Amino acid sequence: MSAVVNKPLEAIAAFRVPAFRAFWFFRLFVSTAIQIQGVAVGWQIYELTHKPLMLGFIGLAEAVPALGIALYAGHVADIMSRRTILRFATGLFFLASVALAAVSYPGFHDHLVAHIWLIYLIIFATGLCRGFLSPAQFGLLGQIVPTEMYSNASIWNANVWQAACIGGPAIACGMAFATQQSPGTFSVITYAISALMLFAGWVSLLGIPSLKISVPRPDQSIIASIHEGLRFVFRSQVIFGSMALDLFAVLFGGAVALLPIYAGEILHTGPFGLGLLRMAPAVGSAIVGLYLSWRPITRRAGSALLWNVAGFGVSMILFGISRNAYWSFVWLACSGGFDAVSVFVRWTMFQIVTPDHMKGRVASVSSIFVGSSNEIGECESGIVATWMGTVPSVVFGGCMTLVVAATTCWLAPKLRALDMTKVVPEE
Repeated sequence: MSAVVNKPLEAIAAFRVPAFRAFWFFRLFVSTAIQIQGVAVGWQIYELTHKPLMLGFIGLAEAVPALGIALYAGHVADIMSRRTILRFATGLFFLASVALAAVSYPGFHDHLVAHIWLIYLIIFATGLCRGFLSPAQFGLLGQIVPTEMYSNASIWNANVWQAACIGGPAIACGMAFATQQSPGTFSVITYAISALMLFAGWVSLLGIPSLKISVPRPDQSIIASIHEGLRFVFRSQVIFGSMALDLFAVLFGGAVALLPIYAGEILHTGPFGLGLLRMAPAVGSAIVGLYLSWRPITRRAGSALLWNVAGFGVSMILFGISRNAYWSFVWLACSGGFDAVSVFVRWTMFQIVTPDHMKGRVASVSSIFVGSSNEIGECESGIVATWMGTVPSVVFGGCMTLVVAATTCWLAPKLRALDMTKVVPEE
């Protein structure tokens, strides 16, 4: 089966499907809201504590519930309407943003310690929501577009995330500039905007029909269902290998949690610069993503995946040692461009290989390996930065990413030889 999109007009083929257009706007609004909230929480905790470890705890507070609920969420996404799951999770995310705006209102945090841990508690709740979002989104995407459009739909699904990663921090930058005379209102306004975005995403879901899932064994127990999904993932070298590669690359190479320190103490750019730094990887990823929508990687996808993970590691090393804000932006943008190739290859391959009734469980396992690696990586960054220092921890993470890419190349020959024109569904 070929996933190639050759003609320029076919670069936007998936948008001819009305349900995909609604799904794309849902992803745009919700992902932008998540990015706005991430910038606001990071700067708020930094302003309150000025401790890298406390920044790392933000990722941990979100990763623990997401990891804990992931396998059950995957089972639910394979037996229930995925649109219904997304509506429920988005609604809870909306309430969490409203709660963050309320607790950030000036005068609320008279008891500083209690205020900080209340923020962490709300982030914990958003982690539960994200645990259900990932498998339901992945499964629903496979239902609303035909098989021949999987490649095109996957790259535009990745592109919308990058658009949100640009738009979210840009909005936060605008709010930082607009509220510089009254910085106490920065968090309140950004959380309120995040809540409005989430509501718009919830409305977008109304344009997607409620689709039924063909369940081969409706009487299967939860434990047996989860076991079946795990067995499917772990017996496939290309699926398991790509998940493990991304897990360790992001775990060691990510530096998102430390960006407030870079903005405040190393580059001296403040919250405005923090928004630009958060935006930078998405800028690079969006540029590469647009290119891939016209010229997708097909025949040498496995080797391209490994080389681009190595490029990600080199970019993070160069960012870590940079003392110039402009060059720091460039290196982060390069890291996003390299990561875009990894996302494209992995998710296109997942959509083609995985049967529809297994997609929720496969996506849940992926969220454990890949999705939560971002949050756990933030915690790792905070801990290592406390021990080694901010700059050495980023350089160390980039070096470890190179080691991970080389090790995966050696241990997973099938992944190294992956050819997207020969990928077929597995049973």
